[in-house]
Amino acid sequence: MAVAKMVRVGLIGAGRMGSFHGQTLAQRIPGATLAAVADPVPGAAEKLAATLGAPRAYTDPQALFDDGDIDAVAIASPARTHAELVTAAARAGKSIFCEKPMAVTLEEADAAIAAAQQAGVVLQVGFNRRFASGFAAAYQEIKAGHLGVPQLMRSVTRDPGLGDPTPIPHWTIFLETLIHDFDILLHLNPGAKPVEVYAMADALVRPDFKARGLLDTAVVNIRFDNGAIATAEANFQAVYGYDVRGEVFGSQGMLQAGNININNCVRYNAQGISIDTARRDTDLLRDAYIAELGDFVRCVATGDTPQATGQDARNALEIALACIASVQQSKPIVL
Repeated sequence: MAVAKMVRVGLIGAGRMGSFHGQTLAQRIPGATLAAVADPVPGAAEKLAATLGAPRAYTDPQALFDDGDIDAVAIASPARTHAELVTAAARAGKSIFCEKPMAVTLEEADAAIAAAQQAGVVLQVGFNRRFASGFAAAYQEIKAGHLGVPQLMRSVTRDPGLGDPTPIPHWTIFLETLIHDFDILLHLNPGAKPVEVYAMADALVRPDFKARGLLDTAVVNIRFDNGAIATAEANFQAVYGYDVRGEVFGSQGMLQAGNININNCVRYNAQGISIDTARRDTDLLRDAYIAELGDFVRCVATGDTPQATGQDARNALEIALACIASVQQSKPIVL
């Protein structure tokens, strides 16, 4: 039996998420190897590469793109750098996994998609909820027609702790947080297109940062062309833990996905009933993060189309940008 070629992946970004993805590529996915790490922060790439056994480290991402021993790249750098890196990687002939958001303007998104198509490389975006077991099962139920016509939809993202808001870029709640919710709502309403978006947002966790542009709480209503009405909500500080859930109500029933439990243990004692909750996304959605990179490696090896494409990222971004316009204009935005 022929042995499948090992997919050699270079990682861009040695921060928290990059380190997790790097460990996944180095240790958790058969058929993948972490070939190099790049990060402009002095010493960051070298440290992570040494920890994970990657043979090369770069401070310039272009040097990684120029490395002929690398088949694909995983981009986990700050969000506003993603589109440029996707385009550069595609031009270098590398298949690409990019953390969300792929871009923050539609023009950037179109350029990134076009570059990947022209190069004939895989482009997958990190919408991990598609790979979480509950959401994946819900999607299969909906695709099979078991729910009937979707009528009401809901998606929730509540982060466990805000921390220092100073470095948070403007409009993060839509472009980087709720972008997950927009993608999963599109995913769970297959074939439907959003036609109207209305968003409300405020700084309720840290009102003292509102004047600096922080929005830490938001609710978004989305109307689809098949009649479904969706609500997406986000908050940057749920004191009880990391909270990601979704719900689809249709003409033949209802589906719910996601929970806050970090395990299946429920504690019953004199103090009442309690559970343990996750405090990090990489704990609550650990298996989904691993599965999405596993799927990426498979697609690079086989040439299959990934489950979360560049066009999917553009579709979610279109809703996020409509939310920004809605907040700015205090009115619904017709798409």
